[in-house]
Amino acid sequence: MIVPDQPAVFEIAGPGALTCMQGLLTNDLAASGDRSVVYGALLTPKGMIIVDAWVLRLGDRFVMIADRAGRAATSELFKRSLPPRLALVTDRTEAWEVLWLIGPKTEAVAKAAGVLGHLAPGAVTEDEVLVARPKQALAPFQLLVLAEPGGLAPIAERLVKAGGTIGTRDDLYASRVLVGWPSLGREIDERTLPQEARFEEIEGVSYTKGCYTGQETVARVHFRGHPNRLLRGLTILGAGPQPDGPIQAGGRDVGFIRSAISLPDRVLALSAIRREVAPGDQVMVGDRSATVVALPFDGAA
Repeated sequence: MIVPDQPAVFEIAGPGALTCMQGLLTNDLAASGDRSVVYGALLTPKGMIIVDAWVLRLGDRFVMIADRAGRAATSELFKRSLPPRLALVTDRTEAWEVLWLIGPKTEAVAKAAGVLGHLAPGAVTEDEVLVARPKQALAPFQLLVLAEPGGLAPIAERLVKAGGTIGTRDDLYASRVLVGWPSLGREIDERTLPQEARFEEIEGVSYTKGCYTGQETVARVHFRGHPNRLLRGLTILGAGPQPDGPIQAGGRDVGFIRSAISLPDRVLALSAIRREVAPGDQVMVGDRSATVVALPFDGAA
């Protein structure tokens, strides 16, 4: 499945880009190595997520891809935090686009189309295509392609001829729900700690890289405490739309549905639920019974 998208895209380059980005992102860009793409987040000093993002490392240059809803906040944070002489930030949102490649046949289709020949080149220029594979094993996509809009069209055409199909953001949304991946504006808001959004399970946070903005709170939760809510899956049997209302257990509200997809025989949902509600527990959503499940959903791998 080939999903065109226009996310927020920032390029960060300069002699201090690695050091500066290490001081902002929850994940370890130094350990990931050159030509890697990792998932992480930018935090407030109190450890709350400002924006989650994929970051591609290309030597001393980085490309950060995030939801458009986080563009303004990311731009403002970079202006406050990154000195241009060390890490010059360029907003590429209007200049570059992305193809997300999802599904079990992605590698075979990309190989047949010759797209893997572009895998992680040493630079991204105006006429260059970048293909990257996520470091996290169970990401909501298998490959991403980054280029100017004119550069994506021939790549998409080759992928379709090799057996791929053009999808929509709904397909990317469904893929994200199945693997239990958080999203800005749904599972992530201005009060969300990384641990509440499964960052430990999906390898979105490092506890060995050293200091970064918000690190003290994140480390304290990990080593000395626990989050009050955790991101869980819900399986609601029966056809029909997502039920409304809070999730209830033992007669009290314990969470809300953040994202959901409707299948012919059930609804699968992502929910921020109080930590004492464990996988296997039965809860109510409106007038419908649901089972709390660990993520990812069965079969997502």
